Amino acid sequence: MEQITGYIEQDNETEHLPPSVNKHNKPVLGITAGDINGIGLEVILKALSHRKILDICVPVIYGSSKVVSYHKNIVALDDVAFVGQRNAERLQFDKINVINIWQDNVNITLGKPTDLGGKFAQLSLEAAVKDLKLGLIDALVTAPIHKKSMQLAGFEHVGHTEYLTTEFKAADSLMLLASDRLRVALASAHVPLKDVAKTITKERIISKLRIFSETLRIDFGIERPNIAVLGLNPHAGEEGMLGDEEEKIIRPAVVECKKNGMMAFGPFSADGFFGSGQFNKFDGILAMYHDQGLIPFKALTFGSGVNYTAGLPVIRTSPDHGTAFDLAGKNEANPSSFLHAMFMAIDIYRNRKEYMDLKKNAVRRVEVEIEKEEGGATHSD
Repeated sequence: MEQITGYIEQDNETEHLPPSVNKHNKPVLGITAGDINGIGLEVILKALSHRKILDICVPVIYGSSKVVSYHKNIVALDDVAFVGQRNAERLQFDKINVINIWQDNVNITLGKPTDLGGKFAQLSLEAAVKDLKLGLIDALVTAPIHKKSMQLAGFEHVGHTEYLTTEFKAADSLMLLASDRLRVALASAHVPLKDVAKTITKERIISKLRIFSETLRIDFGIERPNIAVLGLNPHAGEEGMLGDEEEKIIRPAVVECKKNGMMAFGPFSADGFFGSGQFNKFDGILAMYHDQGLIPFKALTFGSGVNYTAGLPVIRTSPDHGTAFDLAGKNEANPSSFLHAMFMAIDIYRNRKEYMDLKKNAVRRVEVEIEKEEGGATHSD
């Protein structure tokens, strides 16, 4: 059986263990501001008003105390206190910290995509990623960005997933939407529908399944995950009548992954798979393109879903919604998804730490046994 080596089981130069376990034993969560014209800071502040949040993590918002105060006045959360910081090197572990990335007086235009909204979202993201690389924060929770605003500001990536994959030099990554009851990953993410078919290759599906399997095992604690793979075409190609990608590409990829020890099954016809409730039998589902996976996921879990970037040496989660410009400034945004994103980041942090501790203990036991055997052999000589 071929050994599958992934993003956790790498050499010491790239292996990422949660670094800043402080004396309070709480993970430090870096939180990006997202688009300041959207609902990002509203849901952040509402999530941080949860009475137990400071017991389980150290929140660090990357942005501006002035902008945070502006949004705090909108949501009228007088009991949410934060402390401004120049950097993440001296945090207060029992407070909400705000790292002041910029001092400018910002023109906030609620509900509208602007280049300034993109500019400050990018500054927040870049600063948080820098600290994530330095080990000053343990995980990253990103508020929503608006792709047009980011483009206007000169951001060169389609979204968070692509940016983080580049920044952490990952060979591949996986966009994964997860809730308590459902986990859906995408073989192709932010790709126009007309281009999807040409991106679906056997090699791509195998890579995504390897990441998915390892993520479910290590980050989600599922020892032997079952993964369903959806077809690309209607009725999964109907034996070649409606397309041959299933027989030529997808099925051979599934077969190869099975040979290498993964519990992968399919391809399944997407409509029947979700319509019949068959999805309940699997730990994870690999969809071929964005809407094939996200439409059923959001229909079944909206408000509790989390966007997780799998395959990276670091932890990044995000709510499963966008900037919602239509709700900005109205104090109507629901923070549930953002709160779930924080909880998931904390859970994955703990799961990775437990996995690495178990791995180190196992290696040490082997070393001790070898030392005993070598000592016995020397004594008998």
